[in-house]
Amino acid sequence: MAPSVEEDWSDSDEELGSEVETSVLLGIPDGPITSVNELADAAVSRIGGHSVRVAFLPANEPPIYSSQCKICSFPMELLVQMWCPFENSPMDRALYVWGCANAGCQRKNGSVRAWRGLRFNEKYAAELEAKTARKRAQEETKRQAEQAKQASKTNPFSLQMSSNPNNPFGLGTQIFGDSPSPVSGANSSINDMEKDYSSEDEESETESTTSEQSLLTAMTNTTLSESAWTAAPAYSPPLYLSTTSEYLPPQPKPKIPSSAAVSEPAAEGGKDISWAFEPYENSLEVDQVFERFTKRVGYEGEQCIRYELHGTPLPFSSDKVFESLFPIPSSDPLPVTKPDFKVVLPQKRTYSPTSGMLLPCPSCKGKRIFECQLMPNLINILRDVEGKTTKKLTDEERRAAVQKNMKGGFEKGMEWGTCMIFSCENDCRIDLDGKEVKDVWREELVLVQWDV
Repeated sequence: MAPSVEEDWSDSDEELGSEVETSVLLGIPDGPITSVNELADAAVSRIGGHSVRVAFLPANEPPIYSSQCKICSFPMELLVQMWCPFENSPMDRALYVWGCANAGCQRKNGSVRAWRGLRFNEKYAAELEAKTARKRAQEETKRQAEQAKQASKTNPFSLQMSSNPNNPFGLGTQIFGDSPSPVSGANSSINDMEKDYSSEDEESETESTTSEQSLLTAMTNTTLSESAWTAAPAYSPPLYLSTTSEYLPPQPKPKIPSSAAVSEPAAEGGKDISWAFEPYENSLEVDQVFERFTKRVGYEGEQCIRYELHGTPLPFSSDKVFESLFPIPSSDPLPVTKPDFKVVLPQKRTYSPTSGMLLPCPSCKGKRIFECQLMPNLINILRDVEGKTTKKLTDEERRAAVQKNMKGGFEKGMEWGTCMIFSCENDCRIDLDGKEVKDVWREELVLVQWDV
């Protein structure tokens, strides 16, 4: 998260040129989708689009009520469709988010809904199984090699037994030119194992390419030409939803004594995750949460989606959702007598993934984790798609429109500040009888923070 102290930041070109990459992926619009094949491809993430051309993953057509607003009961427009399979999972996976633009449905729960579609990918599942088997075999080979190596060092004064019964004293090639000693055999096994690792890397690259080609191919058999989805409203034409990494100016380094020990959050994959641990201070004067939201988003005003599986959401304002997700930490009671007077530091909030609002998955009872959130600029983009904007906006005009939306300047239509989506941690695929199925259609939890 961006730091709360505004003065700690510099506008110098030197600092702007040394940005750090966070663990957040940003979704940005990238032009209209015109290819019929890509419209039918579940692996093509998109903004908007007619539901009749939605690439649903489940083989059977999902029911139309999946897109119905829980307030007015009318079908809603598709806001985004995201291709987001879990790592090392045999399931193809996509998220579908619908939102209602009716004025009477705003600021009410149920006007934004998210669904998770899964389909079992048999080809990729076989590759994963083969990869797992090879990994186990390599681990066993490594374990045996280490045991042989360790055994050779256990008693250096004992005679080594040769594998050749004609040479029971294990003196090896030094005299008789027989087979090598067990130590050489152990080294040979290690060399063989290293060769296996090398070949595994090559196979892994081949598998990765094959898997990507397989997963990036549309796999939908659903035909919606004669279904209830044909009458659903839509933002058309749909736009590509591309992803880019989030880059932020580095946090200022506090001046501390050289002898002091400093503990910093561990990096994940070389990316800076310290923003996720920055706490929120309580303040009665300004909405510090909103200030930090606008500052963080301002570094990339085009962002429509923030994606960070198992990450930390970026709250929009100080409301009930924020109070639940970022609770006030417990503290010792204040002293009531003068001799016990002490300085009390401001309380700071951090994200709590065990919030009471995060109801467990109704199917597997597993906990829900933060996956992504919709950003205010998505409303601008969808309004442009719908044809309400007659001219193409410049970058400056676009940023000004984003700032206007975040400050309460919405036109008639959706009025949320951000929509946070929390998904089943297990990505479960069980039916009502507890059996695993190959096609899944599940609704996930959406927490909405409305425009202030």
